[in-house]
Parts: sequence; structure tokens; C-alpha cells
Amino acid sequence: MTTVSTSPDTCPVCGQSNKCTLADPRTADQACWCFSETIDPAVLAALPEELRNKACLCPRCAGLLEPTQTP
Repeated sequence: MTTVSTSPDTCPVCGQSNKCTLADPRTADQACWCFSETIDPAVLAALPEELRNKACLCPRCAGLLEPTQTP
């Protein structure tokens, strides 16, 4: 796994937008999409320790979309 970014609004795995509402000041009062999803613990465990709890994964990297689907 190659890490791309540590910005709160980008996925730390692929560098694309993670669609995190909490990272955007305009929508920070809304729950993030990931609050209502179950992400496989193995996906989270695969993240390097320094990237955990820093930014949301995007839906694709979180394993919720097929690799060919756009988040």
C-alpha cells in the first residue's frame, strides 16, 4: 500500500477526495458518510500507524465500492 496524503480531506491511500464532511468547514456540522458504514477492520489495520485516525479513507479504499466505481 502506497500512502499519498495526510490532509484531512483526502484519502491517505489514494489521495482522492475522501468525501469527509467533517474535514470541510462548510459541512462540519454534518455526520461523515463513514458514520453509517461498517469498514472491515483489516482495511484499517493495513494503514500505517502514522496515518491512522488522521483522515477518512474514501469509500473505494474503505472497501465499500468496487475498484472501478467512482466515489
